[in-house]
Amino acid sequence: MPLNIPTRHNPRLQALVERADADEELHALWKCANINAVDRSGISDHGEVHIKIVTNMALKLIRLLHDASVQMSIMKDHKMTYEDAEVIVVLAALLHDLGISIHRDDHEQYSLFLANLKAKELLTGIYSIAERTVIVSEVLHAIIAHQWDARALTIEAGVLKVADALDMTKGRSRIPFEAGETNIHSVSAQAIDSVTLRKGEDVPIVIEIAMSNSAGIFQVDELLKRKLRGSTIASYVKVLAKIEGETERKIVQVYQL
Repeated sequence: MPLNIPTRHNPRLQALVERADADEELHALWKCANINAVDRSGISDHGEVHIKIVTNMALKLIRLLHDASVQMSIMKDHKMTYEDAEVIVVLAALLHDLGISIHRDDHEQYSLFLANLKAKELLTGIYSIAERTVIVSEVLHAIIAHQWDARALTIEAGVLKVADALDMTKGRSRIPFEAGETNIHSVSAQAIDSVTLRKGEDVPIVIEIAMSNSAGIFQVDELLKRKLRGSTIASYVKVLAKIEGETERKIVQVYQL
């Protein structure tokens, strides 16, 4: 499954995406992560589909911030370029859930040592050793900071943190729930129809969430809000969640205790 990531005029990002697309080990790790997530833990997809969604959401977020002249942390702190910030965000998105191939619990920590090796491998020849070291350090920070209760310290990490939460459309809840059980987790997971990013008038980013049922607010409040609060980009983002149509779609016929 090709990643289909719009690299625009960023040759280093293009080289990275081409390498990731051709990396058999990386694709195998995504498959292993998904088996542990879906087949063994009974939670939502964390494989290639999730990776593609998060990576593209992250790129949209960082480009909207850049269009609004928000300075990336790699530029401010390491005197590198905006194009390098895109590389960090994409690489962090590609590698952020590798640790689930080991275990779902505490997967952010497990992702670090897998991502450290893979990031160095993918970036070799694209960057000098010194530049690669900085990029890998920033990628690892973004990965550990995508945990909901970890504080992001860079714009790039904040972008990944929020992008990870935006994979929430119908059936793709980031909140674990037991398959087949009727509860607020399973009901709300069916209520999100679409998530759209666009340029705002008073803020750089507007996240529009279309719902078929107000139960979807649980997804927004429990996941997106807490990740946004722990990010570095909350002040740049407005979230609009609304029910499409005049009536709500019925999700549950009868609920019995």
